Amino acid sequence: MAAGHNPGSSQDVNPVSEHAAGQVTESAVREEVDRLLASPEFRASRRCQDFLRFIVEHTLAGKTGLLKERTIGIEVFRKPTSYDPSDDATVRVKAGEIRKRLEHYYQNNASPTRISIRLPLGTYVPEFYQAREVSTAVRLKSRRIWKAALALTVTATACLLVFVLLRSHFSARISAYDQFWFPMFQDQKPVSLCVAVVPVYSLREDPVPNQPIPAKDIIELPNQFVAVGDLNAAFELSGMLSKMKRPYRLKIGNDLSFRDLRNTPAILVGYSYTQWSEISKGFRFSIDLDKRPFGVLDNGTMSNWTIATHPDDPALTEDYAIVSRVVDVDTHSPLVEIVGISHYGTEAAADLVANPNLLEDALRSAAPGWQQKNLQIVLHIKIISGNPSAASVVATQVW
Repeated sequence: MAAGHNPGSSQDVNPVSEHAAGQVTESAVREEVDRLLASPEFRASRRCQDFLRFIVEHTLAGKTGLLKERTIGIEVFRKPTSYDPSDDATVRVKAGEIRKRLEHYYQNNASPTRISIRLPLGTYVPEFYQAREVSTAVRLKSRRIWKAALALTVTATACLLVFVLLRSHFSARISAYDQFWFPMFQDQKPVSLCVAVVPVYSLREDPVPNQPIPAKDIIELPNQFVAVGDLNAAFELSGMLSKMKRPYRLKIGNDLSFRDLRNTPAILVGYSYTQWSEISKGFRFSIDLDKRPFGVLDNGTMSNWTIATHPDDPALTEDYAIVSRVVDVDTHSPLVEIVGISHYGTEAAADLVANPNLLEDALRSAAPGWQQKNLQIVLHIKIISGNPSAASVVATQVW
């Protein structure tokens, strides 16, 4: 069902195809693209902006035959002509990111009077949807059909209920995904979804060539910048909370207090750089960025799970991340912390905990009884062309 469709309402949503091009103008599509690119979901990513505009313009021009993975890689991402999509997943990864950003945007900005733009799975050709009023005659006809089908529906529902009861009796099982998140949702308190800011520094004056920069000339710019991967992680988690119909409050940077953690369940995203890294000091696994090599501490000792360079190095090829789900001893509130050595690890870890299938696979190796205990998962992530791949589990801890 296309986004924006509300079953039972007086609106319907239909895809605009080449045979229905008269339903929407090119200018309306371009106006919607401009709104998307100016939104928080897209304005932080130039690659996503270029990608979306490229596929929309080619579709409007009737050049959908050019919207192939290799063509997009060369035209949008400036790949060499020798670019082979089977060796480089940049386009596929970025297309998945665009789908997430579009979904998040329309969850919060759906309008019955504007078109919407979607990118279906398995294609790089976008679809445009136009809201329209359903006529009174159609609504009356729908009511007659509904009445005629009511008896059949009741019978089918009864059969389904019997099936569900029998299935529950023989194979009662709550998914690992639901058990992982259950402590966060035992009451209806809004979850605090907290996203860290990264430290950024500037200079008071231009540096003198061949001279060291005095410490007094280095200025920290606090609480201003969020890493792209941390932002993507927040989008993924907020989308998950919306689908689960769980209330949440998004907090950025220093917009988080100990009182917030005391009173409500919290999800901390990318907190390896901040004061909240102290929260994980008592855990078996934690991130250490105080000295090289940067990596994962195991009971205070540097493990073999380290990166070869700095977390901000654009040539980074792998990362590690930690997912912790605990009841904090100081706040007595449930807490999920998702943190990578770099923001790539944070993004991949968020993808894992928000995906029922990935999370189920990750928890297969967890010790029995993890459902009612504190839990940590250490993940390894490969980075391909500036994008994190799916995370793999290297260790778990239950206590």
